[in-house]
Amino acid sequence: MVAAHSASRGRRATVRRTLGLLRPHRAQVTVAVVLGIGGVALNAAGPMLLGRATDLVFDGVRHSPGSAGVDFDGIARILLVALALFGAASLLTLLQGWLVASVVQRVVFNLRRSVEAKLARLPMRYFDRHPAGDVLSRVTNDVDNLQQTLQQTLSQLITAVFSVLTMLVSMFVISPLLALIMLTCVPVSAVLAARISRRAQPRFTQQWSATGALSAHVEEVYTGHALVKGFGRREQAERAFDEHNEALYRAGARAQFVSGAIEPSMMFVSHLGYIAVAVAGALRVVSGALSIGDVQAFILYSRQFSQPIVEVAGIAGRLLSALASATRVHELLDADEQSPDPDRPVRLRKGRGHVQFERVCFRYSPGTPLIEDLSLTVEPGQTVAVVGPTGAGKTTLGNLLMRFYETDEGRILLDGTDITHLTREELRSHIGLVLQDAWLFSGTIAENIAYGRPDATREDIVAAARATCADHFIRTLPDGYDTVLDEESANVSAGEKQLLTIARAFLTRPSILLLDEATSSVDTRTEALIQRAMHSLRAGRTSFVIAHRLSTIRDADLILVMEDGRIVERGTHDQLLAAKGTYARLHSAVGATGPEDPEREDAAPHALLGERGSTT
Repeated sequence: MVAAHSASRGRRATVRRTLGLLRPHRAQVTVAVVLGIGGVALNAAGPMLLGRATDLVFDGVRHSPGSAGVDFDGIARILLVALALFGAASLLTLLQGWLVASVVQRVVFNLRRSVEAKLARLPMRYFDRHPAGDVLSRVTNDVDNLQQTLQQTLSQLITAVFSVLTMLVSMFVISPLLALIMLTCVPVSAVLAARISRRAQPRFTQQWSATGALSAHVEEVYTGHALVKGFGRREQAERAFDEHNEALYRAGARAQFVSGAIEPSMMFVSHLGYIAVAVAGALRVVSGALSIGDVQAFILYSRQFSQPIVEVAGIAGRLLSALASATRVHELLDADEQSPDPDRPVRLRKGRGHVQFERVCFRYSPGTPLIEDLSLTVEPGQTVAVVGPTGAGKTTLGNLLMRFYETDEGRILLDGTDITHLTREELRSHIGLVLQDAWLFSGTIAENIAYGRPDATREDIVAAARATCADHFIRTLPDGYDTVLDEESANVSAGEKQLLTIARAFLTRPSILLLDEATSSVDTRTEALIQRAMHSLRAGRTSFVIAHRLSTIRDADLILVMEDGRIVERGTHDQLLAAKGTYARLHSAVGATGPEDPEREDAAPHALLGERGSTT
């Protein structure tokens, strides 16, 4: 009972919040309501006029056999007036529909903009815990479902109340007894609709949750289709798809079946009301209390009285489906955001690259410490290599420096300024980031390189490509720097994509370079060329090299060895080997031949150094 009450309260809150989206458009909605009232009022006059015309025909035939006594001129005038009223009502309804359509499109436009802005404010934790396909489903499928339902039903909902009230008053004017008979159908219909709706709502929630799960699976399999085929997992992927598809089918079928029962149930009750009205009306005509025209008008009114109720029942399924989608969109909009940027941020005119970690503590999950009491000072221009087993916290250091995550305790300083006193945009403008997973978008190679610096000239782009050994392979492509990369960047190799992302980072000329396994996809010779170029590019800027190959580790100014979120050793390559500690054991595990043997190095168990580590 408590759960049902809570769910009902949640539905009411969702309805109020969804209708609240219309608040900025009160003027247009008010005009639409006025137009709806006008259309309903004009339609309400029609049955009265038609009943009057019927009475003229009946009275004429009764007083004079045949059609000689019928006042055809009077009937014609009545029918012309009725035609004009119906035409005017249709015009008002048309204008109302156009106005409602424009309001709904503007509401959904603003909603999409709010969702997009929300995505930019969400912390990385949110995306860690929600599959990409489910997030995309909320942004696209759920918003589209809400738009279509508002577009199709808002006009009906606006006019339904006024139509019911107007027809009810008209029926009482004609015959209070018949009106009371018809009115008894309303509570019966309401009880039926409420009971069915309570059963349908959870099923629509399951339907859209299943849609999100299916979208997440499709996105995952499509993104990794090469691995799925390479490891012979196609059948397993298809079985998983069938399971998600079956779950969506069952949830959707149950939701549509249950909600679809509302309209026929209410139509059945409505037909019972028509039968009772017809019998009672005939008796009233026989007794002389009502004319045939009055009964005809009353039946037309009762039809118009029941029509909006049945229509609302017919769209109840879409309304419940939209309510489930609105709940999912609101959950996204209500998700915890990253901490806001400071009101009065500090600006660094020219970054030097001096970085300090002061007693930093961090955990991805409460109660599960990852980094505890970590302190580190990196001088400008230093190259710092971070090594250690998978899960030691290497990549987490970079995530904290970029403020992808916030520290639980302690602070990080950039050039003596707490990074929380900077805007995220200001902080990240001083850091050049290269990840192991090279990300390129659909566009030309030149546009991809200039992604972090849109005002870069073609000369700047070419210079960055030359410095990172990418210029040669770019010029071998059919269109050179104007070669268009497709969505999957399938027209360049993994190593070439890596070179482009490195060139992108160098073009920004940051004070700090953050290289997270940045050359894992390039061959040994290309890596050696890149390292040679980096020696000149690193001048005056700090470099963090995470889980790099031994050649880079050996040349670093400072090597940090991490275990369980702590720095267990620090020093140069030679110092750490002489200490015969953790680093020396890791180095020995690579092989006695050392980094001078590139083939031996490539064949080494890099997992010991965390080269293929997780995001932690």
